[in-house]
Amino acid sequence: MSGAEVATAGTPFARALEAAAAAPAPAALQRLRSAGRARFAAAGLPDRRQEAWRFTRLRALEGLDFEPPPAAIPRIDVDRWRRPGSPLLVFVDGRFSPELSSPGELADGVVLTNLPLAAATGSAVVEAHLGRLAALDRHPFAALGTALLADGAVLWVPERTAVAAPVQLLFLSTASPAPTVCAPRLLVVADAGSRLSFEEHHVGSGPAVLACPVSEIVLGPDAAVEHVVVQEVSEAASLVALRHVELAAGSRYSSQAISLGGALARTDIEVVLAGERAEAALDGLSLTDGEQQAESHVLVRHARPHGSSTQLYKSVLGGASRSVFNGRIVVDPGAQKTDARQSNRNLVLSDAAVANSNPQLEIFADDVRCTHGSTVGRLDDEALFYLRSRGLDRTEAQAMLVRAFAGEILDRIREPEPRERVAALVAGKLAALTTAGGAP
Repeated sequence: MSGAEVATAGTPFARALEAAAAAPAPAALQRLRSAGRARFAAAGLPDRRQEAWRFTRLRALEGLDFEPPPAAIPRIDVDRWRRPGSPLLVFVDGRFSPELSSPGELADGVVLTNLPLAAATGSAVVEAHLGRLAALDRHPFAALGTALLADGAVLWVPERTAVAAPVQLLFLSTASPAPTVCAPRLLVVADAGSRLSFEEHHVGSGPAVLACPVSEIVLGPDAAVEHVVVQEVSEAASLVALRHVELAAGSRYSSQAISLGGALARTDIEVVLAGERAEAALDGLSLTDGEQQAESHVLVRHARPHGSSTQLYKSVLGGASRSVFNGRIVVDPGAQKTDARQSNRNLVLSDAAVANSNPQLEIFADDVRCTHGSTVGRLDDEALFYLRSRGLDRTEAQAMLVRAFAGEILDRIREPEPRERVAALVAGKLAALTTAGGAP
């Protein structure tokens, strides 16, 4: 037994890690898995004594013995998520399902495939970028996700190529008698001057399921990427996700992240504006009820001059739910003319709900414009009174105000079809929140 095996033997993931280490894979993936396993053995799971994890409740994982998902991939009807005319890759319990996928026809040179196939064929993109941004020593779940690495999506857009239809990446977690864990990987590379829009959707139906997706997104000079992330895992499941984005000179990245489910739904995002005139726009909306917890931990680093970034994160909380927003803007020395803005707004609908917010600025340049702000509050009594005076009852008036609060994020999804589909999901969740979590 190796030192890493001894060190992980007492963790909730010992059986899953053992199965992952024994699973066949291309050499490049085996090397990454080995490095992740060694790092996770050394670091282990975080605890609440660490500043970045002091609000995160991981205790529910400690009494479980996670297994890898069942070998057989079940048949699932994915038509409810399929968008006509859009390329679609489907992953079930972290593994690619060619039967459920429909990649369709893509522009010349565009690669849309699963990770083992790309690695086995010696993809230069995989060799150059996989594991480069998701540093194992900075995040324990990057190490765990890499140690469990089995499959994932690779999307590569060559220079000056535009992908006409938005690409869909669907990650499904299914129910199982035993607790299961999976760690799907996502590698997106948009070369110089390319254009891409894609949607990443996480759905989980079973209890005691943990998904640890790790994403690495690389933009070349003057590339433009639009990214929509939706998670609607079951209320007994957990999702701990990492997203790393690197922007070259003149590139533009925008994302809207919608969090609707999960006992714990935590996303750590690191965006580095590594080239001059790079632009990043990050938006997020979380809706929580009952005992749910949603967390967004965002680091935006301006490494070069004339960059701009915006962050707008909102949460709506009912029941005894919790939200956490940790947002850092770092402006490196020499990153002059940086324009960075950050805003976190929280709407609390229940006396038992709690929103934690910690916006931060670290500025090491002297010619910049940086702002941040945070609010936590209830619905405006004057606005409620105005709507009720126009004939709406209290429930209707409250629902209208909550929808308007959430709608600002939804309106930033540029493509009409995903915007309408996500708006319907949000409306369903909000209806429950305003009934169960509303103020008396």
